[in-house]
Amino acid sequence: MKRALELAERGLGRTSPNPAVGAVVVAGDEVMGQGFHRSAGEPHAEIIALQQAGEQARGAEMYITLEPCSTYGRTPPCTDAIIASGISRVVYACEDCDPANAGRAAQILSAAGIETVAGLLQEEARELNEAYFKHKQTGYPFVTVKLACTLDGKIATRSGQARWITGKEAREFVHILRDRSDAVMVGRATVEADDPALTTRIGRPGSRDAVRVVVDTYARTPPTAQVLRVESNAPCLIAVAEPKVGDDKTQRRAAKLERAGAQIIWVPEKEGKVDLRELLRQLGERNLMSVLVEGGAQLVGGLLEEQLIDKFLFFYAPKILGDDRALSPIKGRPVPNLADAHSVHIHRVEQIGADILVTAYPCSPD
Repeated sequence: MKRALELAERGLGRTSPNPAVGAVVVAGDEVMGQGFHRSAGEPHAEIIALQQAGEQARGAEMYITLEPCSTYGRTPPCTDAIIASGISRVVYACEDCDPANAGRAAQILSAAGIETVAGLLQEEARELNEAYFKHKQTGYPFVTVKLACTLDGKIATRSGQARWITGKEAREFVHILRDRSDAVMVGRATVEADDPALTTRIGRPGSRDAVRVVVDTYARTPPTAQVLRVESNAPCLIAVAEPKVGDDKTQRRAAKLERAGAQIIWVPEKEGKVDLRELLRQLGERNLMSVLVEGGAQLVGGLLEEQLIDKFLFFYAPKILGDDRALSPIKGRPVPNLADAHSVHIHRVEQIGADILVTAYPCSPD
């Protein structure tokens, strides 16, 4: 199952709106076939593994990271192929949340005389497909906020210098995150301050760029920004608040950005800014299941206040600025007392090079 999970990871960022799935066919201690789902519309992981195994699948076991599909979609049911292959035992990590498939595979396979076991490495499998589960159940993408800061919680000096707070290994890890995400999002201020390309640079065959999203209420992103100029296999979307009657300037700036290569997403205004909940809904409609937010402070603060963040990745560098005017990673409404602070559950702490990565999930409100 661990091998199946490793295989499934290769599909992250590529299978939307489908889950990332890995499968391994085993006879005794020998792997007869393995595969992962590469993109929507292509063969599922189970089919690829069974094709590799061929006749050696008969009497063998199959390990799958997600309950195999049992209905017709773009491809035939995997349960039919499993039964036809002669597999004797199927072990899958977690149940699908799709009502069309949920819980059906065990019944179908058991009725065909195939032993079925569910729940092996379930937590790992659910985390791997957390974006799929969120999108399938709500229509909204799974939002991960990535922050890189010093030990005293600063993302830049008072002059705005931010490169590089974290080390090489942490920065490489972020590019892997981009490769596995459907979209990467920043605010306009981050584009103006850092001029990021937001592309994936990991030097691996098959790497790809996530869709780049800039949240820009009044379409003030410079048309010369790297996010528009750099060559990429993914579009750059700029989310602009629907202008008020008579606001021709925003319309003209948006048209200029379109000529520079941007795709404009018009989003309703909320309290003088882009309505972030509506923006995420529109991204979900585009089958963007996972959004990696990389700043800035106002955007993260807005997402936090609206309770739109699903996961935090805090990178802490072994540095201290010791300056109360240095920049903080989150800028939102003041919290009057500690009882009103946003609580998180720390899920994992690990070392990436010289830096510490803290993975946390927001606690459910009482």
